[in-house]
Amino acid sequence: MKIFPKRPISCGILLSYRCTNACRHCMYACSPNWEDRWISEQDLRRILEQLAGSLWGEGERVGINLGLHFTGGEPFLNFELLLKTTSMARELQVPSVFAETNGFWCTSDEVVREKMRKLREAGMDGILVSVNPFTLEHVPFERTERAVRIGKEVFGGNLLIYQEIFYEDFKRLGVRGTMELEEYFSKSPQTFWFAELLPMGRATYTLSHLFERFPARRFFGQSCLHELTRDWHVHIDNFCNYIPGYCAGISLGDARELGRLCEEGIELEDKPVLGALATDLEELFDFAVKEFNYRELEGGYISKCHLCLDIRRWIALQTNEVGELRPREFYIQLSGDADSAEFG
Repeated sequence: MKIFPKRPISCGILLSYRCTNACRHCMYACSPNWEDRWISEQDLRRILEQLAGSLWGEGERVGINLGLHFTGGEPFLNFELLLKTTSMARELQVPSVFAETNGFWCTSDEVVREKMRKLREAGMDGILVSVNPFTLEHVPFERTERAVRIGKEVFGGNLLIYQEIFYEDFKRLGVRGTMELEEYFSKSPQTFWFAELLPMGRATYTLSHLFERFPARRFFGQSCLHELTRDWHVHIDNFCNYIPGYCAGISLGDARELGRLCEEGIELEDKPVLGALATDLEELFDFAVKEFNYRELEGGYISKCHLCLDIRRWIALQTNEVGELRPREFYIQLSGDADSAEFG
């Protein structure tokens, strides 16, 4: 059996998993505890050459599901690499290029203006500033405001605020410094329903109390084939893992061979986890119970993604032999116990 991923029309490249924060909702389990390892320029060029012809964009206009975004982790922790990757993308005529940031580095107007102008000159089309109650626990809101204000000055309408409802609410409350998640929602409980809290990644361990939970059998009969083969908003990490959609910790293969993966397909015979996910979550559950003595969570699961992730984590922490569970460090970092590091 094979699966055939589609050529991506929008993609994010994780320059590193290393971040200043260990946000409680992070789908990619980023934190300061990750190894300070970044994608190589050689690997990046090889990947971008294969992406350039398939990514869809509208000239210089940026959007969440347009073109290419450089992300992490926090890409501004390695600004020189971010500059080089931007120049490389322009050289290869990649459309709709932007970078995501939590704004930790925005300590003064001069610093922000200089870095954003350098990126603009190198070919960056836009910037996305992450604004939500989870980043507010780590990044002083004054820095976020500075990133937005100067970002609009440099990039105009290509300054994206994600999510703007929280940006306006933080201003309404007169937030200064950081604020704990629980304190914020006690002050503004009506905004909870606007938090795009996807039931996957670290949130399934740190915020599961906010969701209704179900036994594993609730999700039996469901396949993840669509998620594994979709063509929009896929990701490639600094280890060159080709990650389907938001399915962090799953590698479809080496992104440096992206053309071959899409054209020839992925053989599932030696990939038991991928094979089960492409068929039925019950198969993944039974495989984990039989081969690795997996035990169902007594409290249940908040989503099929939670069930899948917990099984994968159980397996990955016991063995390094299941090749599609990459990078293994992702499964170690899921708990979110790391404190914010002091950067900038």
